[in-house]
Amino acid sequence: MKRLSLLCTFFAMTVFVGCKNEKKDMDENMNSSDTTEMNMQEETIKANVLSVPLESKSGSTAKGEVVFTEKDGTVMMEAKLSGLKPGSHAIHLHEKADCSADDGSSAGGHWNPTNEKHGKWGDSEGYHKGDIGNFEADENGNGSVAMQTDEWCIGCGDASKDITGKGVIVHEGTDDFVSQPSGDAGSRVSCGGIIKR
Repeated sequence: MKRLSLLCTFFAMTVFVGCKNEKKDMDENMNSSDTTEMNMQEETIKANVLSVPLESKSGSTAKGEVVFTEKDGTVMMEAKLSGLKPGSHAIHLHEKADCSADDGSSAGGHWNPTNEKHGKWGDSEGYHKGDIGNFEADENGNGSVAMQTDEWCIGCGDASKDITGKGVIVHEGTDDFVSQPSGDAGSRVSCGGIIKR
């Protein structure tokens, strides 16, 4: 009888310890999951992201989206467009986030906070901070362009770097990187304002 009682006590303790360890494992897994989720949220907070919809201008069908992502002092720009004429098109940042005019002229001229002459991005002779360059639209009118730079920021307040309050303009033609002040890229076929929402 004493042996049976001891056996029952041992069994009860084993079950209790097992349940306790199982609860501890569950708690550790939940904490690990919470930590992973918090780390992902912190990464999102650390990366400053702005999405800019592009609307058609000048009677075109060109539209799309530009996503700006700032992380560790570098801004990555990724633009995807559709409804373009096949061929080469220029894309620039302009002075204002105002796309109210039918021809996109309300966005002003190229964003040029350092008062340089127009040119190809990175040219030692000079270039505007808004001189992104050219990209190709395929036979279906779809195109994309991406770049990254530490010469821009999102909402940092530095007038020579801050892209918020500026406009993204896609042109009908190609930037020749020579003609002043804007590269002779033709009409403005798409426009979007870079606004922090």
